[in-house]
Amino acid sequence: MKIALVQTPGLLNNIPGAFVHMATQAAEAKSNGADILLLPEMYLSGYNIGPQAARAQSITVEGLAPAQEIAKTHNIALVFGYPERVGDNVANSAVLIGPDGSILLNYRKSHLFGDLDRAMFKAIGTEFPIAELHGYKIGLLVCYDIEFPEPARRLALAGADILLIPTAQMEPYEQVAKHVIPARAYENQLYVAYANHSGNDDGLSYIGLSSICGPDGAILAAAGKTETMLYATCNKPHQAAVRAADPLLADRRPSLYGPLGATSRLD
Repeated sequence: MKIALVQTPGLLNNIPGAFVHMATQAAEAKSNGADILLLPEMYLSGYNIGPQAARAQSITVEGLAPAQEIAKTHNIALVFGYPERVGDNVANSAVLIGPDGSILLNYRKSHLFGDLDRAMFKAIGTEFPIAELHGYKIGLLVCYDIEFPEPARRLALAGADILLIPTAQMEPYEQVAKHVIPARAYENQLYVAYANHSGNDDGLSYIGLSSICGPDGAILAAAGKTETMLYATCNKPHQAAVRAADPLLADRRPSLYGPLGATSRLD
């Protein structure tokens, strides 16, 4: 399965325009043989838009119909972030839409980043679902979620092969893109794709540095700071060989890790 990843500044507070941009990106990705297109966190509305705009721009899953039509038209799966209206709350969500237009996953960010996230969103995400596409099991996380080892490990233990992460990573957190993402791929033996914004909005300067990593931690494709599209192909025999050579998940000793669920420091 071939992954396309778009690093883009996108559009702020212009969801109709974002769907138009998405259609253009989907057409380009499909013309280059991609099976799935990954876009950044809060792609539909922009990320740093503030609580009033986040609420005003929020949509229910039914509002994703234009993206479903884009997926069907171009026969390509789509993953992107958007502000999801959930009752009286707004969730920072990511969706996986299949190439037939069906919604396969809708994930709500489970770890909110500082005052910036908490002013706009509620941490109502508690599930880590997995969907199957083209023979691969896929999980989603959003930005800050990947900076904790537990969410990625939970998805790996549930059988995920690929982890797709829309992000809005800003300065000065280059270490996450450069070091944490390859480490998460290696320690969980997953393909990991991490799609960031480029440019800046309202004082936030995005680092770019989007990447696609293999299950051995190898960086298969990487971006600089500017707008670009990356490609990498997942290979099931290679992933199986990596897992067989170093059975990291099988060699775990869960009986030693019980205290990791504690809510305070371990002394």
